Amino acid sequence: MPTYDPKYATLIVDGRYITGFDEGAMFTAEKDEDFFTTKADAQGVPIITESNDPFGTIASTLSQTSSSYAYLNALAKRKTPFPVWVNYNDGVTKEKAGGTQARITKTPSKEFGNEASGREFSFKVFDYTEE
Repeated sequence: MPTYDPKYATLIVDGRYITGFDEGAMFTAEKDEDFFTTKADAQGVPIITESNDPFGTIASTLSQTSSSYAYLNALAKRKTPFPVWVNYNDGVTKEKAGGTQARITKTPSKEFGNEASGREFSFKVFDYTEE
């Protein structure tokens, strides 16, 4: 019977394993644009245009008490790209997404209440790939 175990999912930012995720989805990764677009000419002939857009987005929500929070906040202010990868490898299922050139789009919004809240970081990946 196939199983999923979140302990085999990792987020690696600039060579560092990120920890202290908020409840729910730890991170997401997706290509920004479709692989192609379509339209029809005046006579109804379909036209397919291939997209060469290399961008992708990785998002991750940390707990405000995460030990990785200060690190990512500092990295958000850096103006040089760095690698970011999400991985899942339980020995049976293997997935990898990310790229070698990414930046954090902005520091996360902050919420203060009667419970610890999440802090979402969004990474724009300039050479996004999936395996």
